[in-house]
Amino acid sequence: MIVPFLDLQAQYRSLKPELDAAVGHVLATSTYVLGPSVRAFEESFAAFCGTRHCVGVASGTAALELLLRAYGIGQGDEVITVANSFFASAEAISLVGATPVLVDCRADDALIDVDAVEAAVTARTKAIIPVHLYGQCADMDGLRATAARHRLVLIEDACQAHGAGYKGARAGSLADAAAFSFYPGKNLGAYGEAGAITTNDGAIAERVRMLREHGMPRKYEHALVGRNDRMDGIQGAVLGVKLPHLDGWNAQRRAHARRYRNSLADSAGVTLLTEHPDREHGYHLFVIRVPERDRVRAALAEHGINAGVHYPIPIHLQAAYADRGWKRGDFPEAEAQANDVLSLPMFPELTDAQIDAVVTALRAAL
Repeated sequence: MIVPFLDLQAQYRSLKPELDAAVGHVLATSTYVLGPSVRAFEESFAAFCGTRHCVGVASGTAALELLLRAYGIGQGDEVITVANSFFASAEAISLVGATPVLVDCRADDALIDVDAVEAAVTARTKAIIPVHLYGQCADMDGLRATAARHRLVLIEDACQAHGAGYKGARAGSLADAAAFSFYPGKNLGAYGEAGAITTNDGAIAERVRMLREHGMPRKYEHALVGRNDRMDGIQGAVLGVKLPHLDGWNAQRRAHARRYRNSLADSAGVTLLTEHPDREHGYHLFVIRVPERDRVRAALAEHGINAGVHYPIPIHLQAAYADRGWKRGDFPEAEAQANDVLSLPMFPELTDAQIDAVVTALRAAL
């Protein structure tokens, strides 16, 4: 049985009439940049997350960068984030001229180590960006306490956590502000690049609105030096159609994860990451740890199983940060996970038969 890592066509087929009509409306009205489709999505997504404001932008990276700029963070400032994440988590910090300060992750759940965050705070620290990795929220109680103690801005990197929950609240509403990516493969994916910020702070939301559009409060009046980071109308329309289905899709992901976890619980050589009972995991990815990961992945491919690796090179070992002086051994847990994490197929339309085929092939490969 061929099992894809992700099947975006299945989702499109299930929503084709609605999606085609929504995109067709944007084309018919020529509202290609921002416009009513984006505004409607912003309102709906703010309500979904439980925040007062949502601002649609061009990508998840733009969301992180614009939030940092909106909070006045830049040259001479330090921002703490985690070493095992997609590069953009640190890249956005560098793009505003600030210094990324990395900390290690926890072995059991791969999430940012709150104690390491506390130890990394200096007089120059201005913000913390925890990553809700793979779709599970970080320890926000501990992080909020650290941020409050040191008067730091707390920004959720929620780019993998659409609809995830923490003690009854949604990702996006757990800090001063949050950044989302709607890259096509995400739980809530656009049909191109798109992102958003959520916040309860009206001043920050308004500042991001200006920064995303050349610093303009009004047309041809430039109060700030901004960027061109607007969400386009087609992406707003697509996201508006998909959003009402997100909770159902996430429920399917959690059901798939339960089947994986039950089937693999007694498999020697497989380490399952901790799923915390006080959090509602979004399962953007279903990640396990296995020895000889690359050999196992190749063996799965021989059986038609497409698995992924997130992320094989931790941020501190990327060539782009060679000038920082980070070296192998600085963040041992992030490095260990980079060597043995394996992402199994995960998408709402995945079938029980496909999951069983993945498990059978994985057991044979170990």
